[in-house]
Amino acid sequence: MSEQEGGNGSQNTSSLTPYEEALEVLSSLIIRRTRADSTNLGDQFQVLFEYLKMLDLEEQISNMKIIHVAGTKGKGSTCTFTESILRNYGFHTGLFTSPHLIDIRERFRLDGVDISEDKFLTYFWWCYDRLKEKTDDNIPMPNYFRFLAILAFKIFAAEKVDVAIMEVGLGGKYDATNVVRAPIVCGITSLGYDHMEILGNTLGEIAGEKAGIFKDRIPAFTVPQPDEAMQVLEEKASLLNVPLQVALPLDAKLLKGLTLGLEGEHQYLNAGLAVALCSTWLKRTGHLGDTNLEQTDTLPEQIIKGLTSASLQGRAQIVPDQHINNERSNELVFFLDGAHSPESMEVCARWFSLAIKEYNLDQTLFNQQPDQAVKIHNGESGVQRKSIQILLFNCLPVRDPQLLLPHLIKTCADHGVYLKKALFVPSLSVYNKVGSQALTPSDPNVDLSWQFTLQRVWENLMQDNQDKSTEIISDELKDEMEMSGSNCEHSAVFPSLQVAIKWLRDRVQQNQSVRFQVLVTGSLHLVGDVLKLVKK
Repeated sequence: MSEQEGGNGSQNTSSLTPYEEALEVLSSLIIRRTRADSTNLGDQFQVLFEYLKMLDLEEQISNMKIIHVAGTKGKGSTCTFTESILRNYGFHTGLFTSPHLIDIRERFRLDGVDISEDKFLTYFWWCYDRLKEKTDDNIPMPNYFRFLAILAFKIFAAEKVDVAIMEVGLGGKYDATNVVRAPIVCGITSLGYDHMEILGNTLGEIAGEKAGIFKDRIPAFTVPQPDEAMQVLEEKASLLNVPLQVALPLDAKLLKGLTLGLEGEHQYLNAGLAVALCSTWLKRTGHLGDTNLEQTDTLPEQIIKGLTSASLQGRAQIVPDQHINNERSNELVFFLDGAHSPESMEVCARWFSLAIKEYNLDQTLFNQQPDQAVKIHNGESGVQRKSIQILLFNCLPVRDPQLLLPHLIKTCADHGVYLKKALFVPSLSVYNKVGSQALTPSDPNVDLSWQFTLQRVWENLMQDNQDKSTEIISDELKDEMEMSGSNCEHSAVFPSLQVAIKWLRDRVQQNQSVRFQVLVTGSLHLVGDVLKLVKK
């Protein structure tokens, strides 16, 4: 990797590190238009192949042994399981996913680890400088996500990975990852209603877009789908002579008493798909013979280890606030899940409800901290402390809170969990910036109109649900609400995420007998921003 001399794509500034400088240049590729803009689709897709020619990547991509995964829910989890399994078989793996939560390098994983800064810089400038030199008005620089997908292919080609697992960013047919002409196997995860402004208003239309990754005679797997979606997938597969099979959820007994590395019952669906993808990849690349791993009564140790050791930030993740200055730990705990569709909101609410019940029944959050868990349960006086559940929420304006929030409320209530307060915050990350520069300080003039819309929806839902959820708000939540932009009976709007988290920390300090359990959901961007603020 001696080609980093290309790192002259922007003017050096003494205030930026080389990595920050690259992120500044990368930020320049973020375009201010909606993802539904027609220029993102159709004929413009062909431009991607021009970029590959400019970088001499066409042949290298054709030689890669790629697993390509699309879907509405579970793409990242399925890809993570798949990578972990094949890594445990001893293969040199590359994994491309989106979005990142804290650092852009999370999108590019080599052997299960984020790419190093040095390697990222080398490959970034190699691609950027060549494209900058060869593009023009007719073929302009690729936009942000397209550049990242191209960069992933360059990284995996140069690093000579044995397998590249590529997660579709959006849709399938016109996604930048779909320049892959002959993957080894394709996967379609659970389909649902999301990105309808781009993909269509029916499950059939959405399924048609996802099936755009199918390639002639290349085997594909999906999970059990609604009839409308499955019919379209089968039709698209038939047109391309694709042998399409349905992978059933993994039988938990096959894990020999262990549990999946990713939390939540829904992960057995994703794990079953991952096993099918890996089995087919191993067979088609000559590493397995004719054994159908997904259809046997036992699983090889490599698969069990891969499934039980997989990890993915921001999905059913539990993180105690690490900035509370108190001898007692876990008084403020964030339960994070990037759910942002009606179906995934239901799954998220079910996970949260079960997770806090386990937690409150004296289950240790982290096996390495059993002593602290005993303190949490007993307290100094030997009395279990009260727990209060709070929602911290934001979602993109293209999503419908009238679809998202009712699923969340109902599923929690079905499990006997009632969110005592909902906190709505604007985005912390600036969408036209990448890296630490993307975190904005609290802006006194920030537009909170969307957050007020979310609040109105929440308050109306609370009024319609005259049950335990409308109990008088706890005294612990009444104090000092003046920090919020708008405080209603069941919710508050804060001008920034930082102010909301400060309010939560203040509540903890002032109420030593109370444990605050905060569900963070609605957006992976929000989850990432919270992780930046609460993890040391």
